[in-house]
Amino acid sequence: MNSDATYDYVIAGGGTAGCVLAARLSEDPGTTVLLLEAGRSDRNPLIHVPAGFAKLTSGRYEWGLRTVPQKHCDNREIPFAQGKVVGGGGSINAQVYTRGVAGDYDEWADVHGCDGWSAKDVHEYYVRAEGNERLSAPHHGTDGPLGVSDPVHPHRLSKAFVRAGQEFGLPHNSDFNGEQQLGVGLYQNTTRGGRRCSAAVGYLGPARKRPNLTVRSKVLVTGISIEGTRATGIECVEGGERRQYRARREVIVASGAFGSPKLLQLSGIGDPDDLEQAGIALQHALPGVGKNLHDHCDLDIIYELKQYQSMDRLQQPRPATVAAGLNYLFFRSGPLASTVVEAGAFSAGADGSAGADLQFHFLPAAGVEAGVASVRPGFGVTLNSYYLRPRSRGTVRVASADPARMPLIDPNYLADDHDVDMSVEGVRQSREIMAQPSMARHIKAEHLAGGAALNSKDDYIRFVRAHGRTAYHPVGTCAMGVSDLSVVSPELRVHGMEGLRVVDSSVMPRIVSSNTQAATVMIAEKAADLIRAC
Repeated sequence: MNSDATYDYVIAGGGTAGCVLAARLSEDPGTTVLLLEAGRSDRNPLIHVPAGFAKLTSGRYEWGLRTVPQKHCDNREIPFAQGKVVGGGGSINAQVYTRGVAGDYDEWADVHGCDGWSAKDVHEYYVRAEGNERLSAPHHGTDGPLGVSDPVHPHRLSKAFVRAGQEFGLPHNSDFNGEQQLGVGLYQNTTRGGRRCSAAVGYLGPARKRPNLTVRSKVLVTGISIEGTRATGIECVEGGERRQYRARREVIVASGAFGSPKLLQLSGIGDPDDLEQAGIALQHALPGVGKNLHDHCDLDIIYELKQYQSMDRLQQPRPATVAAGLNYLFFRSGPLASTVVEAGAFSAGADGSAGADLQFHFLPAAGVEAGVASVRPGFGVTLNSYYLRPRSRGTVRVASADPARMPLIDPNYLADDHDVDMSVEGVRQSREIMAQPSMARHIKAEHLAGGAALNSKDDYIRFVRAHGRTAYHPVGTCAMGVSDLSVVSPELRVHGMEGLRVVDSSVMPRIVSSNTQAATVMIAEKAADLIRAC
């Protein structure tokens, strides 16, 4: 295979982290950067309409992944939408902007040996990244590439949910990324001017005009070129042809919690037993590759309204839908400017702990995401919940030496009894919040998946195991740290290799207690500084 071109940095993966890295590293005009993405460009207008995410959790802009049968979830194969598009998950998600709490990052540093990743250390990168329309110092930035804003015109049902949360006993919280996380309120989201602001928009968009940055989409990376213990480039298939791009300085893997371990394994880097099963020759033994997979396990409850007022009415070709489209087209306003996931909460568990253990997302609509139940259009709302600090751990394993085959994904949901208990508590609290006066006055009926009746704890456990699903927050499969099962160092270098780093959500040694997009941006911002310091 002949080398097609040489760059200083070759980045495998054009998702959130890859876009941030490409933009930051190409700020130096004397540095050449190549960004490779397997998916399509993000030009589809639906991607940039905030409410458009409802149409993007299935289809050509995601990979169509499924888990292996989940032993502790009734042996179900659970769909797992992941972005296959420039911008990755940030181009198809619900745009909720939350960071977690200081304890998340202090644990990375203190427990997992990730020096330089404490809350104090990472704070500057959150501020640098953020362009917040309402909030400022000390917790927020105002001129960063990632636009962060409040809901344009919150739906009245979202406001009702916030009131119901207060009636339940939660304090009102106008900034989940501020002094405290606990409480109920409206989420800020990664939008700017009524449009989605993914990393592809906020970071990569302005950088594309630079002559030292090359971006290629629809490129399937098939392996890492290795000479001895040094990564020297990337092998790929582009336009049906096999190609190789060489890296003078570093190869950076930014393919996400599934793609990054798969690429390392395809290249012979990983657990020798996993590679032998897949028929791949061992290049470098690293047992932790693909281990430590974990995700938030999401539980949904659908409610039917007394009146025709929810946002899922826009799924029907009615005059209101046309009016909403025109309103958005001309004014960047109205229902389509909504991210749909407008309100939410962080609540303590049943043990009365001071911090938050559970997160909730309220949607003034039903049937928004692929695989989630619905009711009559215009009459549905959804409340989901998940435990923030799951203990269950799973794996990602390459299925074979064929790079086109999907990996074997086993999140091992609900393997730990504590995860089950906390998931049950999330469902219990969801029902109690929705029974408060501000929401109850709107509700005609509660619809539990499968028609479940939840009376005893055993009923709740059966419901959780039968209907738990992904929250789209996979992390940990190339974990950062200094243990025998860590994959990268605190500088994000692959242990035992030269010229090779991993930069994305896979490096989190433990999941943050929130949505994961903001943390992924932070990781890439800090990685850019680490790389440029060499």
